[in-house]
Amino acid sequence: MTPITRLLATSALVAMTALPALAQDKGYVGIAMPTKSSARWISDGDNMVKKFQEAGYETDLQYAEDDIPNQLAQIENMITKGVDVLVIAAIDGTTLTSALANADAAGIEVVAYDRLIRDSANVDYYATFDNFQVGVQQANTLVEGLKARFPDVKPWNVELFGGSPDDNNAYFFYNGAMSVLQPMIDAGEVAIPSGQMGMDTVGTLRWDGAVAQARMDNLLSANYTGQAIHGVLSPYDGLSIGIISSLSGVGYGTGDMAMPIVTGQDAEVPSVKAILRGDQYSTIFKDTRALAEVTVGMVDALLAGGEPEINDTETYDNGVKVVPSYLLEPVPVTEANWEEVLIGSGYYSRDQIE
Repeated sequence: MTPITRLLATSALVAMTALPALAQDKGYVGIAMPTKSSARWISDGDNMVKKFQEAGYETDLQYAEDDIPNQLAQIENMITKGVDVLVIAAIDGTTLTSALANADAAGIEVVAYDRLIRDSANVDYYATFDNFQVGVQQANTLVEGLKARFPDVKPWNVELFGGSPDDNNAYFFYNGAMSVLQPMIDAGEVAIPSGQMGMDTVGTLRWDGAVAQARMDNLLSANYTGQAIHGVLSPYDGLSIGIISSLSGVGYGTGDMAMPIVTGQDAEVPSVKAILRGDQYSTIFKDTRALAEVTVGMVDALLAGGEPEINDTETYDNGVKVVPSYLLEPVPVTEANWEEVLIGSGYYSRDQIE
């Protein structure tokens, strides 16, 4: 190797070695996620780290495993470490007021990620999906499935499940669904044999599938010894799996006991497989890659002193302010379109599902 060649090679090596440092000089982003118990949140965290690092940011990703004091401690630690921005998917959106006041005092911007942070003026922006529309889509697919599987039945017997009452999104999902179902209930097309309605009654704390399964067990034993259940509004795939387990346990899906129509959300692999088996009818796909891109765009604009792109300035009042938001469109998934939506988009590979 000639001296010039050696010099060029050495210079190239130094440049390559310096690239990671140069690539990480745009800012430091703290990412607080609720739990690894859901595949959806693992995907969110991975996608954000990937997108932020590709954009030149250093990241600190933390999962709190649905422990509120743990998430508070993680956020305070990120503030102490000097992050420039906090991206937070809150476990309980009402518990962060003091921590966000500390972030504001330190000049740290805050983006609420998919779950609205309530009761704080120190939430700068909100990146999420159109959560009311998620509920509308869940109810629409429920009705679509009822018409297809039980065309000669009226009224359809349906039970309602809500998400975690400490998650602001759960109310949007429920209210969106009820905007479709309540008129059908009033018209006598849908019956709720248990009489259990309203988030204060049907909510499922921490989105816990075991809690949903136990409640479904109780609903079946108390209300369905002499009649069949035709549908279950479930707001999340993790609950749907528990609900389906309960239904299967008493014989639904075998013999002449048709499996009720069960909805879901997040297109988690076990539920996509359940859709292909005919156990779950639908789920709602929320592309976390797109949500990560929107969040990175917000942070880019904030740290450059600009205005992030938003498309909603009315919907998300957190009790102190209306938080400017960017809402992405969710996509309903059934057996008819799962391949196009989930495989065609590259979100999953075929061998992950089949």
